[in-house]
Amino acid sequence: MRLRTVVARNLRLLRQASGLTQEQLADLAGLDRNYIGKLEREENSPTVDTLEAVALALQVDVEWFLRRELPAHR
Repeated sequence: MRLRTVVARNLRLLRQASGLTQEQLADLAGLDRNYIGKLEREENSPTVDTLEAVALALQVDVEWFLRRELPAHR
């Protein structure tokens, strides 16, 4: 599985597990809602700074986004 696919899947799963919409996550991370959607659809690749901002917003370690196995409950 491509790393972009892994990041997109984990981002979506972590966001949903947190009970957040794309818009809510974008607000918390200081990003645009459309950009969050593009990340989840693999249309864009996040920068390290973006991954850090999203991880902080979701209150997870940034490493969660790179896990090839499905993330377990935090």
